[in-house]
Amino acid sequence: MKKLIPIACAVLCVFWLINSAKVEAERQAIIAAVLDYVEGLYEDATERLERSVSPHMAKRGYYMRDGVYKEIPMTYEQLVDLSKRWNKDGTRVTDKSPKKIDIYEILDQTASVKLTAEWGIDYMHLGKYDGKWKIVNVLWQSHPPEGTNGH
Repeated sequence: MKKLIPIACAVLCVFWLINSAKVEAERQAIIAAVLDYVEGLYEDATERLERSVSPHMAKRGYYMRDGVYKEIPMTYEQLVDLSKRWNKDGTRVTDKSPKKIDIYEILDQTASVKLTAEWGIDYMHLGKYDGKWKIVNVLWQSHPPEGTNGH
C-alpha cells in the first residue's frame, strides 16, 4: 500500500502538468486572436482581422463626440473596411499605444476578454470554431474622460 501512494502522486502530478499545459495553450491562443484584432487595426493588416474575427461578429460601441456618447453598430464587413483606412497613414498609433489584454474567463468553447486599445475599451466574447478562437461579440466605448474613472 505504501508503494502505491508515490505512484498515485506521480500520476496525479502528470495529469496536473498536462492540464496546466492545455490551459496555457488555450490562453495563448486567445491572446493571439485578440492581438490579431488590435494589431490588424493598428498595422492596417486586414488579413489579421480576417484570421481572428468570426464573419458573424456583432460589434456595438459608444464613442465620445462633443461631450456626448454616440452609439455605433458595426458588422464584420464594416470592421474589415475600417481596418483598411483607420490607420492607413500610420498616425493613429505609436509604439506606446496600448494593447492590454485581460482574460476574464476561459471555458472549453467560450472566453471573455477585455482589451484596452488606442480607441478605447473593448469587451469581447470569443468562441472556438474548428479548434481556433474567433471573436464573435464586441462591446466597446471610447476612453472615459480623464478624472471620471468611467463614472
